[in-house]
Amino acid sequence: MRNILHCGSGALLRRTRSVRPALAVMCSACMVLTVMTSCGGHDDKKAAAGPTLVSVVTVTPTNLPVSIEYVAQTQSSHQVNIQARVSGFLDRQVYTEGALVKAGQVLFLMDKKPFQAQLNGAAAALARQKAAMETARLNLERTKPLAAQNALSQKDLDDATGSFESSAAAVEQAISQLETARLNLSYCTITSPISGITGAALLQDGTYINQQNSQLTTVAVLSPMWVNFSISENEMQRFRDKIARKLLIPPPNGSFDVEIILVDGSTFPHKGKITYASPSYNAQTGTFLLRASVDNPKGILRPNQYVRALLKGGIKPGAIVLPQRAVQQGGKGHFVWVVDKSGKAEYRPVTAGEWHGNDWLIEEGLKAGETVVVDGGLTLQSGAPVTVKR
Repeated sequence: MRNILHCGSGALLRRTRSVRPALAVMCSACMVLTVMTSCGGHDDKKAAAGPTLVSVVTVTPTNLPVSIEYVAQTQSSHQVNIQARVSGFLDRQVYTEGALVKAGQVLFLMDKKPFQAQLNGAAAALARQKAAMETARLNLERTKPLAAQNALSQKDLDDATGSFESSAAAVEQAISQLETARLNLSYCTITSPISGITGAALLQDGTYINQQNSQLTTVAVLSPMWVNFSISENEMQRFRDKIARKLLIPPPNGSFDVEIILVDGSTFPHKGKITYASPSYNAQTGTFLLRASVDNPKGILRPNQYVRALLKGGIKPGAIVLPQRAVQQGGKGHFVWVVDKSGKAEYRPVTAGEWHGNDWLIEEGLKAGETVVVDGGLTLQSGAPVTVKR
């Protein structure tokens, strides 16, 4: 009996050990089935979520005002070098460096004493020559009647006439020397020929001035101010091509408005016009120089200041613009989502141009009447159903 029980227990144990792997396999299968069932339920829930809710715009071509931006630099429309006209000692500087001055305002004074002495000497020489001419005139008047009566020879008359004419010429020369001395004395007071802003004084008081160091300072006109900018040869050719293909309509007579953007991003209150175009390209840079003239009554713009120049007045006919958030960028470039006639999302590559405020110019890829997704397109896929938000 003990042997039978022992044999039966061993068989039961062996059967139990053989059942455990089978149970493990069955449990694993149940777990896989459970996971598959739960996954299938998740897909069912996602599918049950329905189409993606989006907001859209309809592509409507419009005549878009075009502005072209360039880096520019200001330049005074009239800048002069203030130079001494005579040699001598600089007495003193009478202006404030960097201040605005009026035309005719005194800037420097030179030592006048030597020039005053020259003026006095020239005046005395003129008086002497006038006295000599008066004596020659009286002598000629006495000689003429005597020569007519043959009391004096023709030679005496010729000598008297020559003496008078020589003294008269000497008087004219003395007058010229007196005027020169008077001008040299006036040049000791150095004034500004224009109204503008002054530069730094290049020479100090007491310096001897001659032809080698005659420049004293500069004065630059602030209004109008010139704004210079350059266009590359390639850009100029593209500009002409767009006009020829009717993709860009320039303003009448090519009279573009020039708007100035300051370094802080603010817009200068006065607009200008292009007043000069270089007759040739720069051989070193391959660029074409343009110059605009801008009123600057308050002196906000200063010479050699960097600004941005916006050329306005051109029109791009039939332009397509979209809100910036409607345009996305992927590995192959810019794209948008278009809602097709069946209400599904369609991936559409586009060529994006410049920004215009909060809109983006679309050069290629869209046509009039198409519906483009603006909001809700981040999770879209091709062929996904969409519902337009009303």
